[in-house]
This record gives sequence, C-alpha cells and structure tokens, in this order.
Amino acid sequence: MPTSNSPLENDLPVQAAQRTIVPAAHDHDHDHAYDDHEHAFDAVEALRIGAVALAAIAVWFQWWEPWPRFSVIGIAGLAIGGWPIFKEALENLLARRMTMELSMTIAIIAAAAISEFFTALVITLFVLVAEVLEGMTVSRGRKAIRDLLDFLPREVSVRRGGTISEVHSDTLAVGETVLVNPGGRIPVDGQVVAGHSFVDQARITGESMPVEKTAGTDVYAGSINQSGALEIVATRVGRDTSYGKIIEAVEEAERSRAPVQRLADRLAGYLVYFALAAAVLTYLITHDIRATISVIIVAGACGIAAGTPLAILGAIGRAARNGAIIKGGLYLEQLGRVDTVVLDKTGTLTYGEPEVQSLMLAPGITTEEALHWIASAELRSEHPLGKMLVRYARAQGVTPIEPDAFRYIPGLGITATVTGDSILVGNESLLRNEWVVLPEDVQRKQPEAAKVWMARNGQWIGTALVVDTIRSEARHALQTLHAMGLRTVLLTGDVKTVADAVGAQLGIDTVVAEVLPDAKLAYIEQLVALKATVAMVGDGINDAPALMKAQVGVAMGSGTDIARESADVVLLGNDLSKFAQTLQLARRTRGIIWQNFTGTIVVDLLGIALAAAGLLNPLFAAFIHVASELTFILNSARLLPVAERKTIANALQPTEEHA
Repeated sequence: MPTSNSPLENDLPVQAAQRTIVPAAHDHDHDHAYDDHEHAFDAVEALRIGAVALAAIAVWFQWWEPWPRFSVIGIAGLAIGGWPIFKEALENLLARRMTMELSMTIAIIAAAAISEFFTALVITLFVLVAEVLEGMTVSRGRKAIRDLLDFLPREVSVRRGGTISEVHSDTLAVGETVLVNPGGRIPVDGQVVAGHSFVDQARITGESMPVEKTAGTDVYAGSINQSGALEIVATRVGRDTSYGKIIEAVEEAERSRAPVQRLADRLAGYLVYFALAAAVLTYLITHDIRATISVIIVAGACGIAAGTPLAILGAIGRAARNGAIIKGGLYLEQLGRVDTVVLDKTGTLTYGEPEVQSLMLAPGITTEEALHWIASAELRSEHPLGKMLVRYARAQGVTPIEPDAFRYIPGLGITATVTGDSILVGNESLLRNEWVVLPEDVQRKQPEAAKVWMARNGQWIGTALVVDTIRSEARHALQTLHAMGLRTVLLTGDVKTVADAVGAQLGIDTVVAEVLPDAKLAYIEQLVALKATVAMVGDGINDAPALMKAQVGVAMGSGTDIARESADVVLLGNDLSKFAQTLQLARRTRGIIWQNFTGTIVVDLLGIALAAAGLLNPLFAAFIHVASELTFILNSARLLPVAERKTIANALQPTEEHA
C-alpha cells in the first residue's frame, strides 16, 4: 500500500484503507496512508495479478518443472506477486505491528517451503485481489466526503476594472462582484446587487423550495442559481462562507476517531495473535504443516480493521448529504446509544414566529372592521406582535391608515386614535386599567394561546388568539422517535399552559416548562446522572449550556452561532425530521459495526477449529479468509450514499474499466 511520511492516525479514510493493526500492548502511529486520489485498478496491479494467475496455472499443469521439489515458475510468481505483501509485512514487523500481511507472509513462505507452490500462489492471488477490491471500496468512502468540496465551482466570473474575467475561486476577495449565470453554483456568501432569480439553497438552509432572490437579498455559497443571472457582492469567501464551515466541520469529523475504532484495532490485533498461537499449538499437537498453514490463513481481521472506519466515514458522509453535520465519529457512536431526546420548544418544535390563529369578535363587529382598527393602531408599532398583526391584516386584504395619535405603554400594549376613535390594543391588564368589560368566556378559551385584546371607545370589540405554530415536520419526527423507543422531553422557558398544549399535540412524554437556562442545564445533568444517554436539541443562546452538557448536543441550522458552536451535530435548516433520520442512521451504523465484530469472531473461531482438525485445506482457508473479509467491508459500504454504492457495485464487475 502507498506510504506517507506523516502520521495520519486520526484520518478516517486512512484508517479504512490501512490493513495494519494496532498492537494490543502499544500504540503506534499509522504511517500507511491512502492515496488522496481515487483507488484505480492500475496497470501494475493488473499485470501483477495476471502474472500470479498464469504462474498458478503453469504450476498446476506442471508446464515446466525441471526439479521435482523446486518450481522455478512458482518462485518467480511468488516473487512478483508477493513483493508488496512481503514488503508491508517487513515494514510492520520492524515497527512492531502485528498485521494480517505478516501472518499471510508466514503462510505463503511455509506453503512454499513444503513445495506447495500452487497453494502459495493461490493464497497470494487471493490477497492481491482482496486488496484491490478493498481499496476500491474504501476510496468510495472518501469520495463521499470529497464530493462536498467538488461541489463549489473552481472558475468564477468576476467584475474587475470594468471588465468581466474568469478567475480561480481561491483568488476571490471580500467586496468583489461575482456573476453567476442560470444553472451556476454560487461560490461566495454575499448580497445580490443586480438581477432576479430563484435559488436552490437546500444544501445550506435545508429549504425544500427554491428561494426568490432580488437586489438586497443574501445568498450562500453552495447554492444553485436556477433561473436568472445574478450579480453578487462577496461578503465571505472560501472557508469563511457558510458552505466552507460545513466542509470544515465534516473534514474535522473525518479526522476524528471514535472509541469503537480503538476497540476494532485492539480486537483485530488480538485475533492475529490468537491465530498465530493456535497455529503453533496445532503444529505441536498434530505435526501437520498443512493444517498449521490453514490455521494461519483462515483468520482474518481486516473486515473490522478497515470496515469500522469505513462504516463511520460512510455514515458521516451520508448524514452530511442528508443535511446533518456530525462533528466526529465519537458523536455518531453516542447518537447510536441515545435513549432520551430533550427538545427546546421555540425555534425547534415551533417556528418561533407568532401567528394569528383566530379572531373572537364582539356582536356586530366584522372581521374587516376589527382588522382595520387594529392594524391602523399598530401601524407605528415596533413590537413584534404589532408588526405581525399589521402583516396579517394586509394579508387579509385590509389596508391600514396612519393613526392620528399613537402611544406605546411598555408591558401593556398601545393606545391610538384612528379617525377620531380611541383604540386600545394589548394585554388583558391594559383594557382592565381602562375599565373595559371583558367577556369571561373569551378569557377561559384556549389558555395555551396568547391573547391580544382590542377595544374601541371603551368597548371590547375583539380578541386575536396568537400562537407559535408547530413546525409541519415536527409531528412526523416525534412519531419516528417514539417508534424507535426513545423517551422524549420538552424543556422550555415558556409558560406551562403553552408547553403542555404543544406537548399534547406532539405526544411528548414529559413536559418541563418555565425553566431558565441554568435550570435547563441542571435538568440535563440530572438525566445524565441517572445514566440516561441524552441528545439535546435546541437553537438559542439559552440552550447552549444544556447542549454542551448532553452526551450529544444538536443545534438547528437557523439557530444562534453560540448554539451551533456548542453543538456536536448541526442540522442544516430547521427540519427536525433530519434529526430523526440521523438517529436512525447512527443506530444502523452501530448495528453494522457490531455485525462485523460478531461475524469476524465467529468465522475466525470456527475456521481455526476446522483448520486445526484438518478439515480445511490451505486453498479453502484462503477463500474463507478473503470472502469473509470482503463481506464485512461491503457490509460497511452499505452506509455510503446511494450513488457511491452504485459506483462500488460497478467497480466490482470484472468487465468494467477502472480509472
């Protein structure tokens, strides 16, 4: 395998590509890195495999055997085909690493020593073919990550000195004007200064529908311009863009090392030691060199040594494509063990934007009249509720007019004069302070909704019921979480009536309301102390301490910078269903890794027992070794994105040309 002078132990693709095994007693840096380019079935490998295959055929048919116990063709074939195996085995031996290459070298040399040249050549052929197929599979894992980088354009049209020129994206600077044609990919974060188009920014914000862009609107690197041409002034370039931050997070995750990988390395090392010990014991008891060779050959640990990082790499790449950035293999592993999900309300389960649910009007008052008075009174208001009421009225076709007088009363509401009428808009206390009689049935109705009371000339005219709408995908996401057997908790600073209503609508198991940030943190600490594995989902500054305390902190992509920095997983956009999908993916990843662990141990123990009993010849032992190894690696490859799996399937077809 290719080598590198720099240690890359924490690089997932390197770990997946390596066949070296960390020894049980000591830790050493891996220095066998995998080429950054896509693994290719190149001419040298093809010639080497072809030469070994021809040599095996020649030995089997005894085409030219001048000496009875010494095969010239067999020795030549082993020298040509075994060279990369012997070389890596020697390097690992000098580095005090016990590897499968070393055990295979022992088996090949032992077979040749007893004149089993055909057996030695077939073992060599199996190992060479296995390494090629393994390399092709693992390289696709890295390609799943590299595709994120390749998505941004290399060449960019930029306006410089009054002319438009094509430049490399690395030379762009903040403040320059970039031109993006229809169908082009936006290379920078910036603001549109000219043009009109619709932009697909699902990779950044998670929005499923294209977003209209005109002069003054913001755009993000990694978005796709769909219709019209746009001129964009760059505000952030390169690694500072939103897309750059996503790539940075994925690359950091790619370099991380999950605890289960260390377990895989130790287990693989133990299996090699066990196989060699079993071989020695077999020879001492049976004095059967063929059975001893079979014991060495049949044990394989590469399925877990390479398959484990490949599974994690594939899952991180798939999650990124699905809109969830997992910041490391550790968090992916912890996600697979989560049994309790704690959710913030505002911005996570709800949109965080209050909307008018309904109007309750006094007898004789029409909806148009009520909206005219309320919108006109609130026209000068800077309060979010006031602005929302004005927007709502306009959406209903009502045009507000400028009030004659306006006064804001903090904590209560506003008073205004509209065409000579005195208008009050605010909470219950405002109207009671002005001696307005309020209907009791309205006060009792929907306690979970905020109420905006309205009065005209001292008479109640209506009440707007305002709610924070539950996200459309939240209900399905919660159903998925419950189907997975997870306990759900709503942890919010909102009032209990509102929290209970949201919890009831979504079927949340436990509702904890009216808690401040320090109380949220204390609640998470309590769950952790009770041995729960907690994932906390939030989006605000007040969620940051709890996000950091939970085993896995999950931030909504539209949340605050502090929340995103504190989180271990970031959801692009605001789609909670992506979190449910990521949990399912994490569980599936954990299941596949343990399938590989269990399968490898069972196959190795059964194979060693059969080989020691003389029931497996070296050829069949080699077949079992290679077949089981590739089975477990391809089992991990199931986690790669669909397009990558199709490419792997094509790569494994013998008639395909690999380039």
